[in-house]
Amino acid sequence: MWTPSTVWPDAGWRSAGRGRAHRSPTRRQRVELLPITPTEHMQELRGIEPGDAAPDFQLPNANPVVGSETMSLSDVIGPNGAIIVFTCNHCPYVVGSEPRIEAVAARARIEGLGFAGINSNDPVNYESDSWVKMVNRAGRGMSYSYLHDDSQDTARAYGAERTPEFYLLDSSGAVTYRGRLDDSPRDPSHSSTSDLADAMDDMAAGRNVAIPRTDSIGCSVKWKI
Repeated sequence: MWTPSTVWPDAGWRSAGRGRAHRSPTRRQRVELLPITPTEHMQELRGIEPGDAAPDFQLPNANPVVGSETMSLSDVIGPNGAIIVFTCNHCPYVVGSEPRIEAVAARARIEGLGFAGINSNDPVNYESDSWVKMVNRAGRGMSYSYLHDDSQDTARAYGAERTPEFYLLDSSGAVTYRGRLDDSPRDPSHSSTSDLADAMDDMAAGRNVAIPRTDSIGCSVKWKI
C-alpha cells in the first residue's frame, strides 16, 4: 500500500508546511509497487529520527585531503556536532544543490560542526557513482570528506531514503534534525524555506530545534538488487 513516505525512484517531492508530501501515485505506479518486498531494493527502512543517537561507521574517503583515508563518525563530529548528508554524483537534485551544500559546509566549519557526504548508491548499476567517479568528483573541488558506503549498511542504519538527505547532530552525536536543505533543491530561485539553516540556528542558540523533521526532496537511494 502506498503511503506518503514511499520512495519513488528519481522522483522529486514538492512539500509544504512541515515537509509533508503532496504527490499522489498513479494507479499504474501502485500496481507496480505491490510485489516489492523488504528484501528487495525498495526495502523498508527504519533508520533514526530526531533524538536518536547516530550510528557509527567506518567508511573510505574519496576526498582524503579533507580528513583521512578512512573516516568514522567520531572523526567527522566537531566540538559542536556534525552534519551528515547522503549524496551522490548524478542526481539532479544534488547537482542543483551543490553550491548551497558547499555554503552549509563552510558555515558548519565556522560553527564547530563537522561535515561529511556519504554516497551509498549501487556503483554497479549506477557507474557514475563508482569509487573512481567519486574521486574524480572530489578532485574537481569539494571542501568536505566524501565517504563511500559500498555495503549500503550505513544508509540502512540511518534510514536514508533520498539524495540529498541531511542529518544534523549535536556534540553527543544525537540527531537534532533530519530532512531537506530547503524546499527547492534543483533551483534555489524557487526556494521558500531554509529548513536546515533554521535548525542550525536553533542548535547554535541552545534551543530545541523547532522543526526537527522534514521530508527530503531528491532522488531515491539506488539500492543493490
